[in-house]
Amino acid sequence: MKKNIAALYLVFAFACAGIPLPGRDTLTLASTTSTLDSGLFDVLMPPFEKKFDCAVKIIAVGTGQAMRLARDGNADVLLVHDRESEEKFVADGFAVERLDVMHNEFVLVGPAGDPAGGRGLPVAAALAKIAAAGAAFVSRADDSGTHKKELKLWKQAGLHPAGSWYMESGSGMEATLRIANEKTAYCLVDRATWLTHRKEIDVLAVLVEGDAQLFNPYSVIVVSKAKFPWLNVKLATRFAEFIRSPQGQAIIRDFGKDKFGSALFFPDVLGSK
Repeated sequence: MKKNIAALYLVFAFACAGIPLPGRDTLTLASTTSTLDSGLFDVLMPPFEKKFDCAVKIIAVGTGQAMRLARDGNADVLLVHDRESEEKFVADGFAVERLDVMHNEFVLVGPAGDPAGGRGLPVAAALAKIAAAGAAFVSRADDSGTHKKELKLWKQAGLHPAGSWYMESGSGMEATLRIANEKTAYCLVDRATWLTHRKEIDVLAVLVEGDAQLFNPYSVIVVSKAKFPWLNVKLATRFAEFIRSPQGQAIIRDFGKDKFGSALFFPDVLGSK
């Protein structure tokens, strides 16, 4: 009896600490902060872990950092959202292919009163207004997919933002959004993070949305075993198949509807076959 109690206690301790049980197949997933902060993994991972009797170790960082981890052989699979760097990752031989999983969009949020006057404009024009007014703007500045997208949008506006009005958080999306709220500043944010935390953000509103330039696609990438023989490519491939399967795509499609009144992500594969 004492041995059984001790064994149960050990299982409980490992679970509370987020440590995979000894001998259990483990997958290391490097992903963006939005997929974790939104709560998507809370509903996506349990059925995957149960189906394949495994544990998933999630490293939630910006897309740039996630890819650096993979380039160093420290991640089995990626779930990221910057198409240009994903294609380079594959071209450089670190993966065979990138596969579409889901999408949502970025939105430009800012003070509800919109002092720069960018509400409803194309996103590049709105950014130009913000820069011209010297209105406070908070950037993630962390080489994430969101940061990469922001820099591309400034470039499309013909601008290189600099000055006291342009603040760099060096933080994840949720933290950056909260800083923008505290500073009554503009910010580029993915819609999933915005919907998840909008009730806590009391001075900001969505000012620009629906622009084609704000499209935000996510991809899954299995890292190459030829580059790193120690990687768990078998389980990584199963994860890529699962997240694109009818079961995984249905989870993505339905996630958030009951709590936020809208889906946070939209599946790219469901219904395509």
